[in-house]
Amino acid sequence: MGFFFFFSFFIVPLTLTLTVISTVNSCPPSDRAALLAFKAALTEPYLGIFNTWTGKDCCSSKWYGVNCDPTTNRVADINLRGESEDPIFEKSGRTGYMTGSISPEICKLDRLTNLVIADWKGISGEIPKCLTSLSSLRILDLIGNKLTGEIPADIGNLKRLTVLNIADNDISGDIPASIVGMSSLMHLDLRNNQISGEIPADFGKLGMLSRALLSRNQITGSIPTSISQMYRLADLDLSENRISGPIPEQLGKMPVLSTLNLDCNSVSGQIPAGLLSNTRMGILNLSRNDLEGKIPDVFGSNSYFMALDLSYNNLKGPIPGSLSSAKYIGHLDLSHNHLCGSIPAGSPFNHLEAVSFMKNDCLCGNPLKTC
Repeated sequence: MGFFFFFSFFIVPLTLTLTVISTVNSCPPSDRAALLAFKAALTEPYLGIFNTWTGKDCCSSKWYGVNCDPTTNRVADINLRGESEDPIFEKSGRTGYMTGSISPEICKLDRLTNLVIADWKGISGEIPKCLTSLSSLRILDLIGNKLTGEIPADIGNLKRLTVLNIADNDISGDIPASIVGMSSLMHLDLRNNQISGEIPADFGKLGMLSRALLSRNQITGSIPTSISQMYRLADLDLSENRISGPIPEQLGKMPVLSTLNLDCNSVSGQIPAGLLSNTRMGILNLSRNDLEGKIPDVFGSNSYFMALDLSYNNLKGPIPGSLSSAKYIGHLDLSHNHLCGSIPAGSPFNHLEAVSFMKNDCLCGNPLKTC
């Protein structure tokens, strides 16, 4: 009897301990409820990825696209991509398609660090404004859907966000002034939307930004001079907008800017010499604007352009002789201007065809007719 009592005394606490461990290792009921509410607002008819969202533990590896913080067992990542090399896509032989909307219930996952709901083609509705309350969020990727409405006005509250990608949607409205408060932002992609208004004048406050992709929108106004303060910016794409005014000369002094696309706007004035003399510049597309004056004669032996497109402008005068001393020019297009004179000789020009020089006033020489 005494032995049985001793054994029972230890068995009971052990059972309680196991129960506690089991509870701690599963996600909180509130996180599970938020995920299921998020799921209820979406329809994914072909892959069946939401069929895996079953059971009480949403931290289980069986919940497709959901990951939890191992120390807190709170939902930390939602990674749902409609284009993926995951076996579930290979098996079905198709990319993903999903309809519905992003439920505001997702904002109850207040420890979320990564939110990726990308390339589903049919998800509509607005970006939930409450996402700006997710202070731990580092990646917000909603590319490739049919989202409408505006970028949440308080987007700047996301101080830890490093990636904001809402490209290829139907987002409208202005770029929120608060965006400059996103002090950790490194990658901004707003391409192919209906965004209008001007780029905030103090856009240069985004000091960590390395890529700013804003092409194929309806952005107006001029290029903010403050952009030249972005010492980490390597890729700036403002093409296919309604931007006007001159190109700030300071852009030519940026230390790491290697790709600048301003094509298909209404940019005017002259080409800053620094853009052509900056040896870090590898891709420069200023085509289809209202640029005028001469092409600055500032090329050197370290000039290395994978692409240099100045076509469809109002440029006059000769092709700069220094261009023949460039180390490399992969693609050059000076067509549809008012250039005149002889095309310089030299290795950068040997592989170019007549189309690179056509529709000018009086250019001559190889590969055009001799002078």
